[in-house]
Amino acid sequence: MASLITPSAPISVQHKVNHFSARPVYISSVSQFNPTLGGDRSRSLSLKTKVRVSAEANVVENESVSGSDKIDYGVVSVHHVGVLCENLERSLEFYQGILGLEINEARPHDKLPYRGAWLWVGSEMIHLMELSNPDPLTGRPEHGGRDRHTCIAIRDVSKLKVILDKAGIPYTLSKSGRPAIFTRDPDANALEFTQI
Repeated sequence: MASLITPSAPISVQHKVNHFSARPVYISSVSQFNPTLGGDRSRSLSLKTKVRVSAEANVVENESVSGSDKIDYGVVSVHHVGVLCENLERSLEFYQGILGLEINEARPHDKLPYRGAWLWVGSEMIHLMELSNPDPLTGRPEHGGRDRHTCIAIRDVSKLKVILDKAGIPYTLSKSGRPAIFTRDPDANALEFTQI
């Protein structure tokens, strides 16, 4: 059984509650994360939190303890992944022209304050957003599996290798030996394609 202990550290939060202005909230907590043994992918979480609130010269102390319950709020799947791009047309050339992803015309792109496109990846999507990419283009790991990345399940890695080779796009193979390719889009966003 593994546990994770988080050191107590005050966190300042300011917000309004029921039309009353609240001063900073200080939270200190100790958490234990206990993976459940066996095939069940659920996790048990024990959390004890002390909260001290100072609001309009009143001090409220609250201590809550939640038991070891399975966290269940109805997760179904990943709906979409947001990917930043500097130039939408250049990115669409990569995602549509090379990878063959199709635009979801039903998703609104004209209601947002930036240019973008929604691309189908099976029943989920990639949301391309034309904004400044905060990630540096240099100094990143050569192998995308050691960087933030989006993983797309595919049926045939060897066919994708041919496509990437023909387009002159560099890639690396999975370091574990499983059938997977890692590459980067024109903005250096890492993509993994794993064969299922």
